[in-house]
Amino acid sequence: MTATAPPPKDLRDFYENPAVPVASGSARSLRQARMLAAAIGPATPAPRTILDIGCGDGTAAATAAPLLTGHRLIGVDWSQDALERARTRLPYAVRGELTGGGLPFRDGSADAVLFSEVVEHLVDPDAALDELRRVLRPGGHLMLSTPNLAAWYNRGLLLAGVQPVFSEVSLRAIHGRPGREVVGHLRLYTARALREFVAASGFEVVRLQGAPFHGVPRPLRALDRLACARPSLASILLLHARRT
Repeated sequence: MTATAPPPKDLRDFYENPAVPVASGSARSLRQARMLAAAIGPATPAPRTILDIGCGDGTAAATAAPLLTGHRLIGVDWSQDALERARTRLPYAVRGELTGGGLPFRDGSADAVLFSEVVEHLVDPDAALDELRRVLRPGGHLMLSTPNLAAWYNRGLLLAGVQPVFSEVSLRAIHGRPGREVVGHLRLYTARALREFVAASGFEVVRLQGAPFHGVPRPLRALDRLACARPSLASILLLHARRT
């Protein structure tokens, strides 16, 4: 059992704590950026507007930016601490929420949305996808990534009676599984569940890929990269969908 942060009063208090990790692995960010760049094409004749919803400290968007040259990339997060850090990496970073008053953008104003490692933290993911669909133009692209409950090592851990990686039973400490960081995961998806969930939210699923997880122990990383060839076994699910 390893505690990583003082006991939070609620989820907002938890995510505003600077000790809570908000960055993601660069391998996942690069794979997702390549998928997006291939989908939206060059910035001519006009740049596209890309929203990174739940941008955290801006690391993932900054990693993707060189592949999206000329496009307008805007980071969005509700955590003031995360936004302060994101503004050191991104030209645009604004405060916004998926619930309550919604995102500070007009209907159909975005050409693409990056939604990276966010959906697993949400109490109401259905409302969140409704809001993403609202801000996307018809045919706009959704690039969503989330940990895979059925990752290759999680299948073995469950057979051994061990809590799967990525799942958490407490906001104060890790219990019953490998790992040290508490990051506030509330929901986990398999490849099949993610496809069905996104399709039911008014999107057409275009492609599903796998990505490695930066937290895999070094001796197992080659195997983790090989597992990406079969998204249903990969550590991270990368889904490309379009607004119908």
